[in-house]
Amino acid sequence: MGTVASLDGCADPAAHPEKVRLATANAPGPEELGRVSAIFKLLGDPTRTRLLYALLEGGELCVCDLAAATGTAEATVSQSLRMLRASAVVTGRRDGRNVFYRLSDAHVRLLLDVTREHTTHGTTAPRDDVR
Repeated sequence: MGTVASLDGCADPAAHPEKVRLATANAPGPEELGRVSAIFKLLGDPTRTRLLYALLEGGELCVCDLAAATGTAEATVSQSLRMLRASAVVTGRRDGRNVFYRLSDAHVRLLLDVTREHTTHGTTAPRDDVR
């Protein structure tokens, strides 16, 4: 039998050693990758994402305001906020019996803005050449 050719067309796995070196030298470590993945998992839930966009637009909001703004049950909002708070994506400020939630910092705002921009920047179908 002959040699089996790679399906991606790269016969030599180290055809571009400088690019491979750059990619591996600047790659995040396992702990950082875990934290980044966790943030994307949080954003992967439409209810949590809807809450984050409500906070982005509304500033500080309490659970009842978030529930009204997103059409979500207060119990669901509370559960989602618990997860978002544990990941330091939102913070809360107590005022009497109410807790007012807001995005934790400008990085979260930037992440939401950039993600939304990416999803609406004119591509209507996924590209086949992206792996």
